[in-house]
Amino acid sequence: MASIKGSGRRSIALHTSLIAGVLLSAFPFYWAVIMSTHTSSEIFSYPPKLLPGSHFAENVRHLFDTVDFFGSMANSLLVATVATFLVLFLDSLAAFVFAKFEFPGKNALFALLMLIFMVPAQMAAIPQFVIMAKLGWIGSMTSLIVPAAANAFGIFWMRQYMRSAIHDELLDASRLDGANFLRQYWHVALPVVRPGLAFLGIFTFMGQWNDYAWPLIALTNPDNVTLQVALSQLNGTHGTTDYGMVMTGAVLALIPLLIVFAVGARQIIGDLAKGAVRG
Repeated sequence: MASIKGSGRRSIALHTSLIAGVLLSAFPFYWAVIMSTHTSSEIFSYPPKLLPGSHFAENVRHLFDTVDFFGSMANSLLVATVATFLVLFLDSLAAFVFAKFEFPGKNALFALLMLIFMVPAQMAAIPQFVIMAKLGWIGSMTSLIVPAAANAFGIFWMRQYMRSAIHDELLDASRLDGANFLRQYWHVALPVVRPGLAFLGIFTFMGQWNDYAWPLIALTNPDNVTLQVALSQLNGTHGTTDYGMVMTGAVLALIPLLIVFAVGARQIIGDLAKGAVRG
């Protein structure tokens, strides 16, 4: 009886701490939504307002009048979606080779990849800009999509995932059936590593969606600015920033991320549950 009571107390304490953690994590999002419904003066009032206000529609109209919100959102969706699909294909293809095949110089090439992984992205900004300028891509979406089409982290992540998830027996059986490299990749490897691809897709989409520095440098055409660059234009000068409008833009910009995260998380959980059942 004492052990049952002790187990019950631990369970209550665990669930209480988890609920507290969820509430703490969700509060910044709640606070952003609350601020998007107030004016700047109400946001800085004391005591702070913790309930929704009545100025959300006004802030939305002001936002749409100030920046081309939907145009910049379409640009961000284009860049993030195309870059994510390219990363999923190219990184998983390279990772499949590194994880399950032997070739001369494999270890040296992977070590070089890890060195690239450790180089800060800011160090590549100048040479990357020079290359994009010589190719005539500065100002276009191509200057954002092509440099993001593959990355060292994605290859490293998928290689580690494939090494444990894809059994050599599956590949041996597919070779006996006459499957070539691409068929092994498409029909054997990809169905097994869908949870890993889902995580990489979420990670890549969020990174491209939130990227600010490189689009600010590369997109010299005002019609092609991404959403983060457009939202940065909402910051006024000499203390004239309309924070209610700024927070409204930030909240609306979160919606695509929440959709992608929900779809990707559902894929991860569903595939892991299927694997547990099969196991």
